Amino acid sequence: MLMKPLRGLYDWTMEKAAHPQAEWWLAFFCFIESSFFPIPPHPLLGLMCLAEPKKAIRFALIATIASVLGALLGYAIGYFLYEAVGEWMIGALGLTESFPVAACYIREQGAAAVFLAAGTPIPFKLMTITAGFIEMNLVTFTLAAIAGRALIFMVVGVLFRIFGAPIKRVIDEYLGTVTTVFVVLVVAGFVAITQFGGGDEDTGEQSACDRVTSLEQL
Repeated sequence: MLMKPLRGLYDWTMEKAAHPQAEWWLAFFCFIESSFFPIPPHPLLGLMCLAEPKKAIRFALIATIASVLGALLGYAIGYFLYEAVGEWMIGALGLTESFPVAACYIREQGAAAVFLAAGTPIPFKLMTITAGFIEMNLVTFTLAAIAGRALIFMVVGVLFRIFGAPIKRVIDEYLGTVTTVFVVLVVAGFVAITQFGGGDEDTGEQSACDRVTSLEQL
């Protein structure tokens, strides 16, 4: 029953992902996601690479450059406009409690913390604004952001460039099955993260930064 509308949505998305303006939309979403937008651009990048595998590396490069530029905007917000804009943004994104923890990690780990956030599901915007707020060295921040964003985006680009056509054929033929497997994996991933996240609390093993609840503790 769901197969027909799912197929229609898939075909529509593939058409839009291959649209001449799709690159500009990708750049726009990557830019704003690094500083304040809550929705990650990775699904759009993946769909664009799936629609045109031969352009996958180009798409990944656009995503990387735009995202790093957005990270510099986030840094500027934290550095110059935290009280006027940044604090409100952090609150609107539901990251108020995470802000002092992020500040602690950046002060302790520096580029490693930014690199980790840039290449994982950790909210990157939290780290960019926080880095500016604590006045992290701008060159170090920029290099870490480039490395992390290039890692997560360029890997997608290279994989789709090499395996994109076969992947697209499988999805075209087995869309329903692929969607089901994807949903199951996402749910399983959230469950695993929850279990691992609760493990430290149960054993009492927490880093010093995890116990930080305010900027005054730094």
